[in-house]
Amino acid sequence: MTIRILLIDDHTLFRSGVRALLARQTDFEIVDEAADGVEGVKRAKQHRPDVILLDLNMPGLSGLETLKFLVEDLPGCAVVMLTVSEEAEELAAALRSGAQGYLLKNIEAETLTSAIRRAAAGEAVISPGMTEKLVAQFRAPAPQPAAAASAGDKARLTSREHEIVRGLARGESNKEIARELGVAESTVKIHVQNILKKLNLTSRVQIAVYAVERGLTTPG
Repeated sequence: MTIRILLIDDHTLFRSGVRALLARQTDFEIVDEAADGVEGVKRAKQHRPDVILLDLNMPGLSGLETLKFLVEDLPGCAVVMLTVSEEAEELAAALRSGAQGYLLKNIEAETLTSAIRRAAAGEAVISPGMTEKLVAQFRAPAPQPAAAASAGDKARLTSREHEIVRGLARGESNKEIARELGVAESTVKIHVQNILKKLNLTSRVQIAVYAVERGLTTPG
């Protein structure tokens, strides 16, 4: 299966380098590129790619603002932030807004190509060094309203769904969760869809963030 990719980044040289790198992969097709958010949204609607690599810091329409438009207009597309920012707050904001992943621009070429394939398959992709920052961000003391919401969320989820939420929060794939629970991978996919509906979320990444933030990562 060919993975169709759109690049949105205001640095021409960087776009050229990424495009040349990805063009070497026989299962990738670079459908287009854009130098700003407005043009990026326009071309995304035109081409409807499988994966969009989106810069975070751009003049005019920011990466986060662009992300919100993309998530709303193309819900089936995996948007992966590709940025130099290592700020935990920006990572959390991107995932809350619907990003499928958050990668740093200093990653290895093999890591990027692998992440694109995983994102296209519906997996969350986060640079290893950023995972600890994300967990630390949401382990900070939470206000009482969030704790109350956590109890309500636990009541809405079945015990099996709660187990799957914990697996997603650990960054596990459907296959890994299925193996751990002794069920079919297709069963995990169905449970994930039910969890999305119950918690009114739109992606696996949002489930993971929500779980850490609301205290749904521990048994009980």
